[in-house]
Amino acid sequence: MFYRLARSAIFQLDAEKAHDLAIKNLSRFTGTPLDLFYRQHVPDRPVEVMGIKFKNPVGLAAGLDKNGECIDAFGAMGFGFVEVGTVTPRPQPGNEKPRLFRVIPAEGIINRFGFNNLGVDNLVENVKKAKYDGIIGINIGKNKDTPVEKGAEDYLICMEKVYPYAGYITVNISSPNTPGLRALQYGEALDDLLSQLKQKQKALTEKHGKYVPLALKIAPDLEDREITQIAQSLIKNDIDGVIATNTTLDRALIKDMPHCDEAGGLSGRPLQNRSTEVIRRLAEELDGTLPIIGVGGIDSAVSAREKMMAGAQLVQVYSGFIYHGPKLVKDIVTNI
Repeated sequence: MFYRLARSAIFQLDAEKAHDLAIKNLSRFTGTPLDLFYRQHVPDRPVEVMGIKFKNPVGLAAGLDKNGECIDAFGAMGFGFVEVGTVTPRPQPGNEKPRLFRVIPAEGIINRFGFNNLGVDNLVENVKKAKYDGIIGINIGKNKDTPVEKGAEDYLICMEKVYPYAGYITVNISSPNTPGLRALQYGEALDDLLSQLKQKQKALTEKHGKYVPLALKIAPDLEDREITQIAQSLIKNDIDGVIATNTTLDRALIKDMPHCDEAGGLSGRPLQNRSTEVIRRLAEELDGTLPIIGVGGIDSAVSAREKMMAGAQLVQVYSGFIYHGPKLVKDIVTNI
């Protein structure tokens, strides 16, 4: 009830202003009596994935808390894991505003943020301060002005800095909002990147005395043969997990709706079926070799269960959380 009332007020604001206000207040309220508005008891549903024990299989997807400012607040809402980022080696402002749009009739969101963040060093400091006792995933990317052919260098820089503090690390090569980034998903470019990351992981494991799993986040806008090739590269390079999927460029399901023609990645309910289909195809190709984390349009326990029936071991929410609030987390964990 409280979230429905709060949402009606928040949705009167510009989408990005509302997002910034929410992040600011969550950071401010954590650990005070005011966190009673979002703190909730969620039953334990432990699951082991990528060699990690998660309190429950429901996580926050990357993009909502880019700089890791509200980890404890999201922990209080009952998330089994929180993925922060995407973070880049150097701070960058991202694309010009406006760059975030609600597609309310479809419970969708379009964003073209462009990896706006305060840089990896800032994020690491915030992760170090967090008291959250769940798993923190850190999502890494490349700076916009780094040429694609040198993109691996940015991922390796970020990986080295976040490694001691991450429960797992996600390599984001599937955002549609950084020019040329998705080219890293294909063929030799992908194999080369994954090979370098795996070598770095081995060196950092020896250096820090702990193994931090690597996951790759892929796009939904892939043909079957491309999914097959990605699966083969993941297996070949012994990657620990795959997150399916990022946002889509497809606008078929929101035609003629408000903001349907805005550039950027579409998330939320319009992505639900496509992301599930990608998970199903991936599961067929991977045949249990490595786990899948499902994300894209999850807005209920039923849609979360669909992802799991398709082959996901964990799920993440973003747009569904914006539209339905913390109660969504509890509903999924309780009924999945």
